[in-house]
Amino acid sequence: MLMLDARQMRKLARAWLRATAVACAGLFAACASWHTTVPDLPKDTPADWQARNAAAAGLAPDLDHWWRAFGDPVLDDLIERAQHDNLNIQIAGERLLAARAVRHTKRGEFWPNLNFRTFVETTPNASTGFLEVGLDSTWEFGFFGRATASKRINLSDENLAIIDEAAIRVSVVAEVTRNYIELRAAQARAQVLDDVVAARRRQVELAQKRLSTRMGSQLEADHAQAELLQAQGEASEPAVTVTQTAQALAVLLGTTTPDPVLRAAAKQPQLPAIDFHQAPADLVRTRADIRRAEQNVVRAAGELGIARADLWPKFGLYTTFISSTALTSSRLNDDFVFIAGPTISLPIVDWGARRQIVNAREAALHAAVLAYREAVIEGVAEAQTALVQFDTKSALVESAQKTLALNERGAQSAQTMQRIGLGDGLETAGANLAVAQSRLQRNLAARDRALAYIALYKAFGGTIPPLAKDANPEGTH
Repeated sequence: MLMLDARQMRKLARAWLRATAVACAGLFAACASWHTTVPDLPKDTPADWQARNAAAAGLAPDLDHWWRAFGDPVLDDLIERAQHDNLNIQIAGERLLAARAVRHTKRGEFWPNLNFRTFVETTPNASTGFLEVGLDSTWEFGFFGRATASKRINLSDENLAIIDEAAIRVSVVAEVTRNYIELRAAQARAQVLDDVVAARRRQVELAQKRLSTRMGSQLEADHAQAELLQAQGEASEPAVTVTQTAQALAVLLGTTTPDPVLRAAAKQPQLPAIDFHQAPADLVRTRADIRRAEQNVVRAAGELGIARADLWPKFGLYTTFISSTALTSSRLNDDFVFIAGPTISLPIVDWGARRQIVNAREAALHAAVLAYREAVIEGVAEAQTALVQFDTKSALVESAQKTLALNERGAQSAQTMQRIGLGDGLETAGANLAVAQSRLQRNLAARDRALAYIALYKAFGGTIPPLAKDANPEGTH
């Protein structure tokens, strides 16, 4: 047995301390350099829109209150109520609160903890029982990038909940607007179809009169009667749409009863001239799917950081203070024990499992970056297509308005010709029918332009609330 005197023991202790200091210095240096960086995300967005056929003057894009372009106070009130009463928005809000609570809990993952415990133990021969009361504390260090990676995962989870809640709001606002536009368009269409039925009925009366005076044929009268029946059938269609959209709005407002204000027909909302002059990079990147893909990259980087940290030892501190009291011995005695020291978990043999996990996490991070690129490309494509649709529907509205103006002029001419005796009532009825049908086409064109406008803003996305801090480390956008 090797015996050491006090002097040799002191020298050995000093040597051990120096070695420990050098090892700790190397450890901290390794920790400082062993951080997994979040890769730069590519910007796959064009410099400007491909379609620029919208009017040169008008409203600029407004992601916050785009529906106000319709200038309809009833619609504004419905959307404001839906923002508070919609059940899906409330569900998303509760899930956001849950995500924040979980993040708050996980924030202390690498903080010291303190536990109080009591337990009873006996000696092996069961002659004495001890009541032990103690405090213990553990503190795991987040070395080798583990703490940074864990923070990324926790914050990205909260940000995903924030983005999901914002996406639900965008969807609900779009659905409220769409159903309201279709409801008002159906009510306006019902009025026009009533005019069409009246014009067809007038044609039937004139055809019957011409048949009775032998100036017309039975075929002409039957044809007029068939067109009247068809017009009457088409006139019943808007009522179904009104019922469906009113009930859909009730659901979006979190109730089962449609709002009474929707029962009375009102003017169909009309959009002003609008120019979208910002590039997709300024608008499309607010889309929830793109922001979600961005946070998935951050989370994947965090998971890779954890996997890489698992290749290295885990270091920490453990402290315990225990008071032990004999309960069944012939004499009572109290003992106190205080222990403090480092904890080390050192992986030695795992047959390459941890390295394979690192490889899997690296592939997952690369896939997340590719998914982000795909989300940006698809978002730009959807916005470009929606903008082309909006420009096309805007042109159709202008064409329908011009057609209506021409038919109204023709109806005035037919009335004038009939008044001076150069035309008959059948020509006037036909001209009035053409006006009613033109109004119907303008109604449909205005509805389709409004729906294209809604689809365009849904493609743009909406304003995302501020995300949790430090969830976008250097290298993200």
